[in-house]
Amino acid sequence: MKAPKHSLRKIVSFLNNPEEEGGFWLPNIQRPFVWSEEQICRLFDSILREYPISTLLVWKTRSPIRRRRFIDNYRVSFSHELSKFYVPEDDKKKCLVLDGQQRLQSLFIGLKGSYEGKELYLDILSGQLAAPDDVKYRFEFRLAEDSEFPWMKFKDLVYSTRTPMGVAQNIISNAGRTLTSEEAERISEHVSLVFKAFHSDDGLAYQELDNTENVELYAEDDVVEIFIRANSGGTRLGKSDLLFSLLSTSWDEADARMEEVLERLNRHGFKFTRDFVLKTCLTLLGQGARYEVDKFRKPDVQQRIEKHWDDITAAMLDVLDFVRGKTFIRCDKAIPSYLALIPLIYARFRYKAAFRAAKNVDAFLLRSLLGGAFSGIPDQMIDALVAEIDLSQDFNTDALFGVMREKNRSPEIAPERLWTMGYGSDSIHLLLNLWYRGFNYTPSYENNLPQVDHIFPQSLLKRAKVENPRTFRKDLMRYREPERNQLANCMLLTAEENGGGGKGDIAPVRWLRDKPEEYFALHLIPTDPELWKLKNFEQFIEARKALLLERLGPIVGLTNVRSEAA
Repeated sequence: MKAPKHSLRKIVSFLNNPEEEGGFWLPNIQRPFVWSEEQICRLFDSILREYPISTLLVWKTRSPIRRRRFIDNYRVSFSHELSKFYVPEDDKKKCLVLDGQQRLQSLFIGLKGSYEGKELYLDILSGQLAAPDDVKYRFEFRLAEDSEFPWMKFKDLVYSTRTPMGVAQNIISNAGRTLTSEEAERISEHVSLVFKAFHSDDGLAYQELDNTENVELYAEDDVVEIFIRANSGGTRLGKSDLLFSLLSTSWDEADARMEEVLERLNRHGFKFTRDFVLKTCLTLLGQGARYEVDKFRKPDVQQRIEKHWDDITAAMLDVLDFVRGKTFIRCDKAIPSYLALIPLIYARFRYKAAFRAAKNVDAFLLRSLLGGAFSGIPDQMIDALVAEIDLSQDFNTDALFGVMREKNRSPEIAPERLWTMGYGSDSIHLLLNLWYRGFNYTPSYENNLPQVDHIFPQSLLKRAKVENPRTFRKDLMRYREPERNQLANCMLLTAEENGGGGKGDIAPVRWLRDKPEEYFALHLIPTDPELWKLKNFEQFIEARKALLLERLGPIVGLTNVRSEAA
């Protein structure tokens, strides 16, 4: 195995460039680029600090492997549009990056392109550690019109044809103000450091698997195995990425078909992932929900996924339509666990007619989500529910609830549990979707999403004090976080209502006084003005609990409703 070493500037020139050893490209087994602006900036900070950034692993081959370009002008949306970056397959020499994509793509963006339309800049006067982020050299992605001295476009420094001294003098002369001798010296040092870090031939090494002369030396299966072993030891790749890499090697259209189904699943404000789709595939094909690499190594599994892909995706989309139409779950925040959908998709895929005729499917989904049925060890729960569906060849809600109980997950929701599903909980948006059915949960502009707010503002409740038994002073907070954030003190407001000039921290005695009857009916708020006063907060909560139980109890299968509401 060869181990060439080149300057960072030279390595970047290899990317997408067939004139340089056939060019560096990304094989289709690579996942999308996932680093954030901050991670890219930290990489460049590490380089200037002369920290090691590890070696790369590339496969030099003439095999007609499906591959794609590195992205210069990157946008986050491109992670779901990889198919537009593929290049035609050929039998020419090329180098495919097996390990190091995130670093190389970051270098390419910083030195040749942009991130969301912004280019990489260096604060040329930085260079001292700054808590709390432990960054020494300040990098940012910025717009040119917002970037005056000391911000320097980094690619202009790296690719300047001047000497380091000439670059430094140009910066000093055009600073727009008189610099101190210390600042001038720092600029000269930093320019020299940039030249050293990016021009030195010791910049970056890479290990090279070369089968251009002997195709038997590294076969495609060997390379996939090397890719998995190189990436599975750290956190750079998730298991779904590794499993998808195996599927991609045998199915050329895997990337495009995955992008297509995710776009269709997520167009209404949801956030389905490749991880979910792959787990669903395994479950529907009788392989169990648990992720295991060996499952995707089986040619039969790979072939069946490709063969049944249209039926699998049809089942997912049909169930999503059911969810949106029958359960009033209309956005990502309202699904604490997407895994709850897999038993429904399985029944729709295997027993379509029985699923369409099944009753109380919506109750199963709602109560399993609220009951946390898929927390803990979800794969075991999915497999047990699927086994029951196969046994009955039906979607029998009562039998499935029985399976949940056997797994110590109760589908019955007690009122005392409901009250904990308040501000900040995973379940509050699910409850609010059931309750507030006329709100727009999929606005074009994300900042227009409905917002959870406190009826009695937190700031108001924090001012309520009780006597300290030790000091006899009223300095102890009366209402702790659980009381302030409980469901009975929460409501849903439009972004306009909760924005500037809206409710904010206004006390209910002021906010509610001019509201029409319809407002109280919508938000299930007691109409007695005496209850809106801070001194009657506890009575307000009890009165509102009764209203919530009356509305939500029949929907989510609450137990002991009568005694709790009395």
